[in-house]
Amino acid sequence: MNESNALTDENIEAIARGMVERRLPKEQWTHDAHWAAALWLLRYHPEIAEPQAMGAAIRAYNESVGGVNDDTSGYHETITIASLRAARAEIARYESDTPLSQILTALLAGDLGKSDWPMAYWRRETLFSVAARREWVAPDLGELPF
Repeated sequence: MNESNALTDENIEAIARGMVERRLPKEQWTHDAHWAAALWLLRYHPEIAEPQAMGAAIRAYNESVGGVNDDTSGYHETITIASLRAARAEIARYESDTPLSQILTALLAGDLGKSDWPMAYWRRETLFSVAARREWVAPDLGELPF
């Protein structure tokens, strides 16, 4: 996130709602924004943060901004499930009233803040396979810690 999109709980909510309501500008759907949306949805709308519902929301969002969900781009099931598991584990480390901005800042400061974090657990050819894009594929380099 840049300085104009400070890590405030209000901005985190705006990102999550913008994605779900398909009005978030495409250029704002960044790595950081993915985490912001996941954390907010896990806390306030856990029914959307389930893999099937999240997949539907992301696919719809992608299409709303001119994206395509196919075998090479758009929605990625394995990354989504792994990310939801990671976000759920991160949020569980804090008291329920901890500001999401604090949780997001800590998450982004760690390994998950790097967009290539899944590469520690999957070989590139596995993670970017059609199978992994369409359905959950277990890590082949190491077990997820969450």
